[in-house]
Amino acid sequence: MSLINYASRDINCNLVYYGPGPGGTTTNLEYIYEKVSPSSKGKTISLATETERTLFFDFLPVDLGTIRGFKTRFHLYTVPGQGYYNALRKLILKGVDGVVFVADSQIERAPYFEAVAVKGDGVFDTLRSISKLVLKMLG
Repeated sequence: MSLINYASRDINCNLVYYGPGPGGTTTNLEYIYEKVSPSSKGKTISLATETERTLFFDFLPVDLGTIRGFKTRFHLYTVPGQGYYNALRKLILKGVDGVVFVADSQIERAPYFEAVAVKGDGVFDTLRSISKLVLKMLG
């Protein structure tokens, strides 16, 4: 949940990049860190194993500047995809303001489709593709 401090005119929002590992959640934050100007970002925190999978979480604070007189900051998090981190995921997702679901960022690992369900864009392409992959695994 966003924290709004009217006295200091600050807004802090929490965004989580969420998905199965290694799907690219940490890579998303690393890319944002590289592209955001040094004056607009804080220190990134990343706890990873030797195989570079997220061990606990990643964290990156990003300042958006002043919006309607409030200094606005987003706290960007990732959480690990491994099943034994369910409790940690629930804790981090509790009160979150937004979620970016990252299914897989490696194009050679899986087909991808841009989809907008309410318009029907990509919906049947996705269904056809996953159906073919499942049947291929069975055969």
